[in-house]
Amino acid sequence: MSSAAPAVKPRRRAGRIIGRVAFGVIAGIVVLATAAALVLVWTVQRSFPQTTGELALKGLQAQVTVQRDDRGIPTVTADNSHDLFFAQGFVHAQDRFWEMDFRRHVTSGRVAELFGSSQVATDEFLRTLNWHGIAEKEVAAMDPATRGYYEAYAEGVNAYLADHKGAEASFEYAVVGMNNPGYTIEPWTPADSVAWLKAMAWDLRGNIEDETTRALLAPAVDASTMNEIYPAYPFDQHPVIVPTITPVDQVGSGAASATDTTGSDAAPTGNAPAPGSTPSAAPTASPAPSTSAAASAPGSVRWTTAGSTLEAVQTLLGDPGEGIGSNSWVVSGSLTASGKPLLANDPHLGAALPSVWYQMQLRCRTVSTACPFDVSGFSFSGLPSIVIGHNADIAWGFTNLTTDVTDLYVEKIDGDAYWRDGVRVPLQTRTETVKVAGGDDITLTIRSTVHGPIVSGLTDDFTALAKTPIVGRADAGSPGGETGVAPDATVDALPGQYAVSLRWTALDPGTTSTAIFAMNTAKDFADFRHAASLFDVPAQNLIYADQKGNIGYQTPGRLPIRGAGNGYFPQPGWTSTSDWTGYIPFEKLPVSYNPDEGYIVTANNAIVPDSYPYFLSKDWDYGYRAARIAELIERTAKQHALTAQDMRNIQFDQQSWIGKQLAAEMQELPPSKDAGVRAAVGLLKSWDAQASADSPAAAYANVLWQHLALNLFANREHPLPMDGQGRLFTIVGPMLENPDDPLWTNAKIGVTGRDEMLALSAKQAYDELAKAQGTDPSRWSWGDLHAITLTHQTLGKSGIAPIEWLFNRGPYPVGGGSSLVDATGWTLGGSYATTTVPSMRMVVDLADFDASTWNHLTGASGHAFSPHYTDQTENWSKGLQSPWPFSQKAVTAATVDTLVLRPPVG
Repeated sequence: MSSAAPAVKPRRRAGRIIGRVAFGVIAGIVVLATAAALVLVWTVQRSFPQTTGELALKGLQAQVTVQRDDRGIPTVTADNSHDLFFAQGFVHAQDRFWEMDFRRHVTSGRVAELFGSSQVATDEFLRTLNWHGIAEKEVAAMDPATRGYYEAYAEGVNAYLADHKGAEASFEYAVVGMNNPGYTIEPWTPADSVAWLKAMAWDLRGNIEDETTRALLAPAVDASTMNEIYPAYPFDQHPVIVPTITPVDQVGSGAASATDTTGSDAAPTGNAPAPGSTPSAAPTASPAPSTSAAASAPGSVRWTTAGSTLEAVQTLLGDPGEGIGSNSWVVSGSLTASGKPLLANDPHLGAALPSVWYQMQLRCRTVSTACPFDVSGFSFSGLPSIVIGHNADIAWGFTNLTTDVTDLYVEKIDGDAYWRDGVRVPLQTRTETVKVAGGDDITLTIRSTVHGPIVSGLTDDFTALAKTPIVGRADAGSPGGETGVAPDATVDALPGQYAVSLRWTALDPGTTSTAIFAMNTAKDFADFRHAASLFDVPAQNLIYADQKGNIGYQTPGRLPIRGAGNGYFPQPGWTSTSDWTGYIPFEKLPVSYNPDEGYIVTANNAIVPDSYPYFLSKDWDYGYRAARIAELIERTAKQHALTAQDMRNIQFDQQSWIGKQLAAEMQELPPSKDAGVRAAVGLLKSWDAQASADSPAAAYANVLWQHLALNLFANREHPLPMDGQGRLFTIVGPMLENPDDPLWTNAKIGVTGRDEMLALSAKQAYDELAKAQGTDPSRWSWGDLHAITLTHQTLGKSGIAPIEWLFNRGPYPVGGGSSLVDATGWTLGGSYATTTVPSMRMVVDLADFDASTWNHLTGASGHAFSPHYTDQTENWSKGLQSPWPFSQKAVTAATVDTLVLRPPVG
């Protein structure tokens, strides 16, 4: 069962770009849905993949073998690289084509083609960012070998589509066809693959939400309060990833040849030319026209408008919500039982059905220069290669770098121009046509400045920034920056109005689409660093281990060097002094190789101390996960040599930092006069602070924390931002030691001081849980409160029970929580339901790859009612991982189905 949402909710934020979009449908669709259910079995099974026997596919050069284990996870073996990626495209399409097709509609701003006029505003925003157009430029710039991989992959997808139309490709097309019968599937292109990297970069883009919130808050909050509610990273309490940078000459120079690609000090390209040059066209759109006529068309199935355009975008991509980030760490053989490294990774992303990941192995029958792949791990459907995993020599993992790679600029607009260094510069414009299912085409006018697309007018928050422009001080550009820099509250007057533009590294053509193949074939740390030098967006922490016993870390990415300002607030666009002046040279980026500690931990915490000569960010995760992981590694290593099981245990650690603090503090309060509250507080006395699914104490601790946070931050005369539970831990922790902190007093709710605030919150928490789960605290359950319902990304919120029943699964009880190692995020001020998850977990054993384990949120298949739709979910919720066969012998032993793909005879 789930708890009712509290009465006070936080305001909707601009950064939740593709928020919760639900289907709005008229009553007639119920009849159609019922009719569809009657032919469910026949319709659904039409799209299930063939996994045994033989298939002749035009375009193959030689025979390919696809072996699947009992979870449907494939190993693809081919004679040449073309056939390997051709087959990967075919297999991805077999299991996940609806997901692939929907993603490319999102990344190209064509969702209205599927779901009608309610999605025009979403398409407007996505066309403004122009992901697909940038992807086309990246494809055109690829070296011939890499482009060949993408083209072979597209050929494989299209080989599947040649024999699978509509519902034969996926059951979702049968439902969409009720409203949009004229829709036909288009052929796949390489740009469709590359564009998905832009969508992932958006989810992992950095601090744009915090930058926006601070700017909107600044007129009402002084610098001292801003510093308190946005505290600095606690360097004295929590670890940094690279405390000491390894000199490059100690790790080789394999990346040197790639330095010119991402490591020069030249001005950025693409949307941000050098100051004084002609700005390139970058997208921004005029307001969307009214869509009321199309929305009321009889018999239509449409997506209702989300709370904001940005929320709509985030829903389409998979809402990151609270807790997006990741954990990864690598342990040297000096600390392990085998004497070889262990590598663990669990990326935290928005929950999605199917999961964003697709497990598989790609193997050249004979590994050679012409066919160099023998790699296994987690791929993205729609993208050739393995994104995270291992090959025969090395293993690697990713976590979000959380560096600041996005800046907002306040622009002074004057008609069809904008002011820059005292000169009127023409706005760059382009037009695009949005096709609308069931409606008329809509023409968008898209504008840009030298910095990039104008985004005000597209979202409430960005528009508010343009109406009340706040910009950062020009003297805030020191390497470490000032904590809580006070903004200029005024801007000098020039004719015209204001707009907000977006500068973002992903809006320039990049090379990540090439880097992933370099990663797949790397044999040592020099190769790994070369691949990292090409990996520009999304910027990720890259960890490394090899069979020779080495471990390492490399910061990749295209990380900007700023002029004036540091991106903490929006910058003035009318002067070139606030422009980016280049990127940090690759050879100056943080690197660690075989550190003395014997391990490297990354959990979105600060990368380096403040003494690092380049500004990276001030909006790190606050390091609670990183500190706990390091603590567990060190503690366990003192007890015994580390094993792969120890790594899995750490991944599932559910200790709640804030829960521990509150449990201790509540014991110091006078006993409540309410017997129920006394019993609830009594649960905390013997609690081990583990937020396990079956824990009554964890349920009470989390509900207590929510009410305390609401009373401290939201339920005030002037509400304060509540996003980022790690940030709030850092605020409230010291407050618990200071009962007279002014924030404890809240006149709106009649509370003065810490003890009154805690007592009120304790009573509110008991009342909420008693209503939701009964008056006996021993029967409360955090897992039921924090449960996850796996919701189909497009059809799962139709509001029509039969359709939702077809595609959704759950609820599943879940433990963990926000800023815990087992990072199952939930949103303060909303329900306690899990929204972000460890999207996958893997532990790679470099002593024996076949002893490695893996798991992810759902299953291999995107087909509802496939036995592999959610067959990994129960184990995922329990923290259990499955064997990961890699050697040919292990793969053969695990095989239950074999499909042979071959060229047509004759």
